[in-house]
Amino acid sequence: MTEILSSDEIEKAAAIVKNVTARTELVHSAFFSALSGNDIYLKPENMQYTGSYKIRGAYYKISTMSDDERSKGLITASAGNHAQGVAYAAKEYGVKATVVMPTTTPLIKVNRTKANGAHVILHGDVYDDACAYATKLAEEQGLVFVHPFNDLRVAAGQGTVAVEVLEELPDADIILVPVGGGGLATGTAAFAKQKNPDIKIIGVEPEGAACLKASFEAGEVVTIPYINTIADGTAVQTPGDKLFYYLEKYLDDIITIPDEELIVAYLDMVENHKMIVENSGLLSVAAIKHLDCKGKKIVSILSGGNMDVITMSSVISQGLVLRSRIFTVSVLLPDKPGELVRVSDIIAKNNGNVIGLEHNQFVSINRNAAVELQITIEAFGSEHKHAIVKALEEAGLTPRIVNVRL
Repeated sequence: MTEILSSDEIEKAAAIVKNVTARTELVHSAFFSALSGNDIYLKPENMQYTGSYKIRGAYYKISTMSDDERSKGLITASAGNHAQGVAYAAKEYGVKATVVMPTTTPLIKVNRTKANGAHVILHGDVYDDACAYATKLAEEQGLVFVHPFNDLRVAAGQGTVAVEVLEELPDADIILVPVGGGGLATGTAAFAKQKNPDIKIIGVEPEGAACLKASFEAGEVVTIPYINTIADGTAVQTPGDKLFYYLEKYLDDIITIPDEELIVAYLDMVENHKMIVENSGLLSVAAIKHLDCKGKKIVSILSGGNMDVITMSSVISQGLVLRSRIFTVSVLLPDKPGELVRVSDIIAKNNGNVIGLEHNQFVSINRNAAVELQITIEAFGSEHKHAIVKALEEAGLTPRIVNVRL
């Protein structure tokens, strides 16, 4: 019998998942290439029919089941993308699926899972809570559990991403792959390393959910005590124990990314590639600047694009703040006519655009001496922001940068 994570098995899986996947051809990024000094290619799995790569593992896993197993009904737990994959695959096979999702799952992922015919149950704050409950229901109701990552056949299905990458770019030097539980990283690394032992496969985790890094440091699978990240698709406390051997064997390194860098990466993708990529999918983009190399062919896997509009709005707003495109400055003024006009005139002469004002008359007991004016300003970036602040200083004011209120 062929080993489940052999390159032959993963190529077999690639032929099967073509029934339900789009061919997400590599996109060369002139922007990130110039920024890094490398040749950067994006693997846009955010453009899959279900909005992420997860359909690959779910469909391949279900394809290997017997008719009797499928007839019992399927159940899974997911932060969203695997849920849609299982729901879509189950619909293709005409079987029932139940999906347990954390209560914090973005609405778009919940609605799309329901739209594919699955019964959705919201339970727990994080994926691990939902998984424990789904396992309990599987035992009680005799359902077949389809694990989102801790399953070698699921991992083999996810590895079909690497099959397509190396068909297009056989001389790739590095593949950057987002890591949550480790399914995508396992399949990708196993296939790529068997085909080319010299290729580097680097896993990328959110700093606030770095369970695989913690496990590597411990030399065994460990559970991190808490999660704090906007990358909900990779918010996992414990990596897959069935995958750990392969991850240790094939992964060359792990990079962790703070949430602030994901926010900036989101703006970069929207502005330069006109693509919506969810926070977990941006891990491999944010990791590019952490690489200490030049002149390499690097593939960043964009693992998904299922992001609700409220999250988009928040990320864009915070991204503009981090890029100094929006900032708030506080100045103290005497409470007399003409002072607001004076400040507005300084900002206008320096091409700043006022988008918000807040006037606080109670900052001092003596209103005639000082009232506080907080001005939220739109600028072109950090250099422009500092020029506006300097102009206010030169006018005899004492501007102070404060937290932006959007």
